[in-house]
Amino acid sequence: MGASFGATVVAGGLPWWVPIVMSLIVFAGGSQIAATSVVIAGGSPAAAVAAGALLNTRMGPYGFAVSGITGRTWWTRLLGAHITTDESVAFALRYGMQAGGVTDPRRASRAFWMCGASLFAVWNVSVGLGVLAGTTIGDTSAFGLDATFPAVMLALALPALSRPRTRAAASGGAVVAVALTPLLPAGLPVLAGLSGLLLCLPAGHGRVRRADAGGGGRGALRGAARGGGGGESKRDV
Repeated sequence: MGASFGATVVAGGLPWWVPIVMSLIVFAGGSQIAATSVVIAGGSPAAAVAAGALLNTRMGPYGFAVSGITGRTWWTRLLGAHITTDESVAFALRYGMQAGGVTDPRRASRAFWMCGASLFAVWNVSVGLGVLAGTTIGDTSAFGLDATFPAVMLALALPALSRPRTRAAASGGAVVAVALTPLLPAGLPVLAGLSGLLLCLPAGHGRVRRADAGGGGRGALRGAARGGGGGESKRDV
């Protein structure tokens, strides 16, 4: 994915150093793809930053999960935050867990740093090779590399679509984004698709609570009818 990212960005008209610097400083594949896609499509830098930041919001909970294994000094924590990815957090949680569900901080820390550092090295080397390939190939669509970006976005979204309400929200957001694509500048339709989150709001929550309250009242009346004096004390209370 890193190689296709570098090749596609360069072939899309951006300078060769853009994907390399982004990979070193940002180190977030999905966000890099989203931001550069917006820029290549003609969107504003603000829309590109917003699209990338939106994908990286999941890193907040990840930071809390690994805050205890990234060291005690500020610079180790900063470096640990930089290499925090889905994979490094998953490795830390998986290999730091001992029998009985007890976490070993040392094992978790080793797994986190080894996975994060390896991914950082492999990703940046791959992006560099992709940049070289992009300057040579020119037309990346001839090799199908232009399909990498949407394929990666789909792969990132699929695991989250297990619940019906989430699928409804994603479908609604997609409809809004597609409908607004001919009307808004590049990047803004994606942000407008966030309106699909409105479909995730709990529907009928108040009705359920009222129904529960009504059911409880009927149960109390039935208990009163069966229990005689006990029912009278409940009504008095």
